[in-house]
Formats: sequence, structure tokens, C-alpha cells
Amino acid sequence: MTDMNRRSVLKVALGGAGLAAFPAVAGDATAAAAAPNRDPDVVGVGDTSITLEFDDRLRSRVALEGVDVTRFDAGEALLLGDTTIDEFAYRRHKVRRTRHALHGAGVQVTVWGESLTGVRKTLELTSFRRLTGMIVMKVTYTNASGADLAVTGWRSGAHVLLEAPRGFYTFSGTTHEDRRDWVRPMTEGFRQENSLGMDASDYGGGTPLVSVWRPGAGLSVGHVEPVARMLRLPVRRTADGASLAVEGDTPVILKPGRHLTTDTTFLTALPGDHFVPLQRYRDYMSDVGQRAPRTLGPAVEPVWCAWGYERDFTVEQVIGTLPKVREIGLKWAVLDDGWQTNEGDWDLNPQKFPRGESDMRAFTGQIRDAGLRPRLWWAPLAADPESNLYRDHPDMLLLDRDGNKQRVSWWDAWTLCPAYRPTVDYFVAQVRKFIGDWGYEGLKIDGQHLNAVAPCHNPAHGHARPEESTEGLALFWKAVHEAAHDVNRDAVVELCPCGTAFAFHNLPYTDQYPSSDPLSSFQVRTKGKTMKALMGEGGSYAGDHVELSDNGDDFASSYGVGAVLSTKFTYPAGPDDGIVLTPEREILWRRWVNLYEENMLPTGEYRGDLYDIGFDKPEAHVVAKGATLHFAFYAPRWDGPVELRGLERSRYRLTDPFSGASLGTVDSRRNTVKLSFTGFQLIVADPIG
Repeated sequence: MTDMNRRSVLKVALGGAGLAAFPAVAGDATAAAAAPNRDPDVVGVGDTSITLEFDDRLRSRVALEGVDVTRFDAGEALLLGDTTIDEFAYRRHKVRRTRHALHGAGVQVTVWGESLTGVRKTLELTSFRRLTGMIVMKVTYTNASGADLAVTGWRSGAHVLLEAPRGFYTFSGTTHEDRRDWVRPMTEGFRQENSLGMDASDYGGGTPLVSVWRPGAGLSVGHVEPVARMLRLPVRRTADGASLAVEGDTPVILKPGRHLTTDTTFLTALPGDHFVPLQRYRDYMSDVGQRAPRTLGPAVEPVWCAWGYERDFTVEQVIGTLPKVREIGLKWAVLDDGWQTNEGDWDLNPQKFPRGESDMRAFTGQIRDAGLRPRLWWAPLAADPESNLYRDHPDMLLLDRDGNKQRVSWWDAWTLCPAYRPTVDYFVAQVRKFIGDWGYEGLKIDGQHLNAVAPCHNPAHGHARPEESTEGLALFWKAVHEAAHDVNRDAVVELCPCGTAFAFHNLPYTDQYPSSDPLSSFQVRTKGKTMKALMGEGGSYAGDHVELSDNGDDFASSYGVGAVLSTKFTYPAGPDDGIVLTPEREILWRRWVNLYEENMLPTGEYRGDLYDIGFDKPEAHVVAKGATLHFAFYAPRWDGPVELRGLERSRYRLTDPFSGASLGTVDSRRNTVKLSFTGFQLIVADPIG
């Protein structure tokens, strides 16, 4: 590096609790803000949060609280098939204070560089005071080469979190058809592409964030565009650490003098797991109106669903179960799949409702007479091949560039375009009928095809861009949500995208988010931690049917993360003996519902920042209600000390709310307790002075 370049290259501190340490070149920093010059090729300032350093090739290194967590990586690159342009000679930079109308005070740094091939890079980095540890970035590539460039994509936020003892964990907010865990250890050879596009014809989308972390340090990347984008967020285990990046792969011919600007992405460097990075993402998106509704009240009341009787239920079975549902202490009764003739027309099955809509109105009246709230299962945006909707309105179909339909595999149906006005109007009218005419107080909207859709090329729709369907799905949910609440302001709109990772841009128009067909209790808890980060206080996360948890009775996993309790038991019999409410099960079900009603943890603050879901053992979750902390620990078998984090200066009396046993007292300095348990241990810490 030349002396001139050494004077110009940046060590930029972006983020932190305040704005005292501004980005500067050597000589500009105040004594208080100057950081040690740990590398002869890097100079500048730092603070106690994320630090991003650039060398003279505009490669970047990330430090967290003064500790390097990456080497110098080619963080941004332009992709041209087999060629990657990722080295850019530093040219100049500019630093300015900024105050965004929504995000508040911050610092913006713009850096310019140029490749040997004549591509100019402009890198714009912004940090906001209230979003500690987060850097928002946008990159522009300008073709100054004099020739066409066949661009195949771009990469941003590409870094390798350096190796450390105990390995790595990763979180992916993207969808996978095999419905794998969202949180996974990164074993040797681990690789996950994490596409936000369609993993299959009816699986896709998600929350645009991935994390990799080791004990004490983690990196996360994603995008903060206001609409869904079909990017990739690949992570992999490398020889010396764990890598991650954001990648776009839309091909374009970049003419001389023209430029390509990437989607707006972000990078966070924070200690701990994925919870706080998700909070930062949520806070940023909340500023631009993308926030989950506050839906306490009916949305946190415990749920019984008639799906235990499956599609061949009889009305008599459902009505006959309602007294027991009420005795258990549940508040909702959900009529599930099987009431309709097909997906698409949504006409009433005459074998179950022979007098049609008058029978349905009488049915919801019987639910209310039993002291319960009626909720209806529904799967919009699908049309069965034998439906009148498919026959009479083929214009509603979502088609790919070759004119092929998008299949909904579970129902063997076809996907309809959510960005086509007649489609929206058709399903909004159904919502108004279900709630305004039939008397339902909530909707259970179900299906993996509801999370995301492919770009639509149906010429009947007149899309300006095929991606209007992908971006317009959230607006479809907005129309559904508004219609439901226009008819009944206390309506609960539940969205269950069947095992997919929830698409964040749909969440502002959803009142309840279930764990969505969990494959294990671990999924109930990890999805709970994730959704609590994305929703914040006032959101409603449900554990889904407890019968899907380990051993079919693990209410503890829902209860401990502040999830709404849900069950699909049958009584006194049903098609599956394993979910019949036996006398023994009834005692257990009553016990959990009573405990739930006593403490109502969904109305508290979930403290996901206190424990690392990957590395802290036993697995731990905390919900704060006022000064009282509710701890939940999970392990197949545990016998040893456990640290109770989050205690203030007060002394606390510890009790086991499930058994009623006293567990002694602790305070913030002596905050460990010896536990011996199998499966789970709940602790309530009440301040006593």
C-alpha cells in the first residue's frame, strides 16, 4: 500500500450507542475516539459496537467490541458468469451526519473505488443511533469499461466469521421444502443456499435474514426492501470459519456508462444468537410501516381445533366435543378442513350442511352458545381443477414465462395470482361472508402456498413486471385483514403457512402466527424465539396443536416461550386413538390451561437476548411480566447448576409453578440454582426486596 493510500483508507465505526465516534481518516479523529492502529494498512476510529475497516482494495474487516471477527473479505462483488469483480482500488470517501425522517440520527459514509476492468463501485453505508450494531448498505456499480458487461448477479455482506472453539450455529429465515429446523449447528461441510425464491412450486419466501454465530460473536445479513425480494442468503462451513452473504442473480446487460444498484442490504455484528439481529431488522422495518399488529385479547385465548376429526368429521362430533372444550378452559373452537366442496369455490359440503348457509349460521351459533369463539379454516389463492372457479376464471391463474401453472401440492390445486384485482376481490368477498354473514370471529388461513408465489407472466393481468405477484402477496393479505376487521374489529386472522419460514412482509396483516406444523418441540421453541423477535410485544404466537409436539403432550414448550396453547383432541373417541382426551390427559390438559390462564405469558416481554439458543445449556427462555421473571429450561436430562440471567438488584423467591415447589432464593450476584429435571423445568422468580 502506498503512503497516499494509507492516509486515505478508512477504519469506519458505524453503530454503537451514540454518535461520538464518527468515521474519519487518520488525523481527523479526536483523541477520545481514536482506535489503536492494529494494522499498518488500516487507520481510523472505533467504538464499542460494530467496526468496519477497509483496506486499499476496498476489502472489509468486521470487529465487534474491539475484537476482529473476520479477516479482510471481498464484501461486495459484481458477478459476470465465471468472473467475479471484487477488488476495487480506493479513490475517495465522504462522511456526513444524517437524520432520517423515520430512523433518526445517524452517520453516512460513501466510499468510491475502481476495478482494473473499469467498473466503478460506490458503496453507501449508513448507521443509526437507535439500531446498534447494524450497518445498512447500498452498492452501485457503474460500467466505465467501454464495453457491454453481461452481469449475472451481485454479492453483498460477504464475510467469514472466524473459527473459534465450540463451532457455529446458523439461523435461516428462508423456506425449505423439507421443513427443517430454522436453527441448526454448522457441522463440517455444512452448506445451505437459503433462497428467498420458490424452493418448490408451493414452498418459498421467508424472512430475509440469516445469521451465523459462535459463543460471544455473530454476523447477520439480509435485505431491508419494503417488498419481498427473491434473493439468496447462502451460508456454509469453511476451513477457517462460517461464511454468509446476500446474493442477487437477476441477469442484465450493463451498457457502457450505465449503472446497476443493488437492493438495500444490511450487516449486523452482535454477540449472541439470531434474536437481537432480528430485533434490529424488525425495528428498521417498523419505521417504514412494516410491523406486526398488536393483537392481545381474543388472539391470546387458548385454542381447540376440530382437525383431530380430520376431513371426515361430522357436525355432531364437533358440537358434541364443545362442552369438554369449555370445561378444559379453552376459548376458541376452530372448524378445520372438510366443510367445503373444494378449494376454490368454497361452497358448503351438503353432506355436512344440507340446508346450506342456514345450517352454517346455526353451527356458529351453537359454538357461541357453548361459551366459545368460532374460527373457520380456509385456504385461499388455490383453485382445484374441478372447481367452478378454475373453469370460469382461468384468467386468475398465476403462470410462469412458459405459460405453466403453479401447483399447490397438498390439495392438487393451482395457485392464483394475488396481484390480480379480480382475485383479490373474489377472496375479500368470501371473508366478508364468513365473518359478516356466517358469524365466524376468526380465520385459520392455511397452506404452504400462502407464504410466497413465483413471478407471474399471465398476460391477462397486465403486470408491468412479473415480480408484481411476488411483491403483491403482502397486499393481498392486507386486503384480507382489512376486510375481516372491517366486519368485526376484534376478528383474529391466523396465517399458518404449513412448515415454511414466515414471510416477514406478510406479518403486518396477520393477528396470530402458529408454529406452523412443527416437527418437534425444539421447532416450537425456536420458532417461538424467532417470531417473538419479529413481532415484539403485543403479537400472538401460537404453539400449534400440542399433539404435534414431542410425545404429543409437551405444553411446556409452548408455555415457556409465551405461546398460545392449542390442541386438537377428540372426545370421547376419534379416528386416531393417540389424540383422544383420556381421563389422564384431561387432568394434564386442565393443569396446563389453568397455569396458562393464571400467568398469561403471551402478554409479557419475551427476553430472547438473555440466552443463546445454540450454545447455552440447558436451553433457556425467559418471559418478563413486570418485575417477575418466568424461566423455562429444557433438556432431555439435566442435573447441575443453572444461571438465572436478567435479575435486577432485588432478591427473588423462586418457585416451580407447575409443581408448586419452593426452589429457594437468589439475587443478581448469587444467581445460580442447582436443578435436576427431565424434559423441562419452569421457575418463577418473584422479587422480595
